[in-house]
Amino acid sequence: MGTDLNAPLGQNRRVKLAAKRNPRRVLGFSLLGLCLVSVVGLSLWGTLMPDGLKRGPIETAASESAKGAGETPSKVENGQSGAGGTMKPGTAYSGADVEHTLTDDGSTVTTFSPRSRDGKGPALINVGPIRGQDPRMAAMPNDDLLEESPAGRLPIVGPDGLRPMDQYARPWSGARGTRIALVVGGLGLSQTGTQKAIRDLPGDVTLGFATAGNSLQRWMQEARRSGHEILLQVPMEPFDYPANDPGPNALRIGVGAKKNLSELHQNLAEITNYTGIMNYLGGRFLSDADALEPVMRDLGKRGLLFLDDGTSAQSLSGKLADAFDVPHGFADLTLDTELSRGAILKKLDELERIARRNGTAIGVASAFDESVSAIASWIGEAQGRGIEIVGVSALVKDPQQN
Repeated sequence: MGTDLNAPLGQNRRVKLAAKRNPRRVLGFSLLGLCLVSVVGLSLWGTLMPDGLKRGPIETAASESAKGAGETPSKVENGQSGAGGTMKPGTAYSGADVEHTLTDDGSTVTTFSPRSRDGKGPALINVGPIRGQDPRMAAMPNDDLLEESPAGRLPIVGPDGLRPMDQYARPWSGARGTRIALVVGGLGLSQTGTQKAIRDLPGDVTLGFATAGNSLQRWMQEARRSGHEILLQVPMEPFDYPANDPGPNALRIGVGAKKNLSELHQNLAEITNYTGIMNYLGGRFLSDADALEPVMRDLGKRGLLFLDDGTSAQSLSGKLADAFDVPHGFADLTLDTELSRGAILKKLDELERIARRNGTAIGVASAFDESVSAIASWIGEAQGRGIEIVGVSALVKDPQQN
């Protein structure tokens, strides 16, 4: 029989020849496999490292700008430009002056300021004045906001229109909620009281420094590092002067504008980094338009705010501040007229009711132990009820914002 079933094992069986390989077909499959591996590899690389497949934004911008000007893109390294290549993202600040400042805590703060441009290199865009300071720099004054005078360094509006009130203000959320500013004054008069106020009060509280105090520059720096906005308390003549003496360099009626401005400048030169001033006593001085007018005019030119402590019903500070574009405000309550923890807490609750009714409120107190302790404990509870504690500069009437 002619089938394998009938053939003896291993005999008379046809042997199948191995199929011959086609070299062209093998080469084709090899190239196809190589292409697939290459495509997959490039896809993975492009996903994980997108910068490797496209030009960076600075390079693209530089190329397009050069094309628009009919030029070849130039390579910039370490602030120098030359032919051939493209701009590197790492040199994007090559058109700036770079200043490194070592702070007290050992960290380094880098400050960039634009150079005069010659039409080459990257452009730095100025977005305008920025409210507030980097906390690491808060104890250092902005030299652009100071001028030398016979009295010392005095605050001024910067060449770009930046005011000390804006530079040294404490930033806040900007939310439309109930806001309260708390101002604790008298710092510098007692070393232990000043130290306790700076240590125990949160940075949300504005601190007022009395110009008659001691070691003001030291305490100012410590307060600013702790996040506090600060005011300068300027002594002014009360109704019962001289029986009640506000202290040295007090502003008084009847001595003339030149004398009062000289005294004002002596006070302003005591420290730096404050957003404005508030009165220390001064009921009689604030009620006299002739005496108060030159002072308000000077404050307006210097970009400082004025806070009236609200103790004199005859005060003209609001009217004259409006006339000379001075940012100003009035305290709604003095919190520690009765020096006991319970009484101060009741005043704080009353201040909260005013704020909920009007949207905002300002309370003032002195750096007594009872005041500091009561305010510090009340703030945490008030924030839990949705109250935002802000620097006083956030609540003053500002002509530039209206």
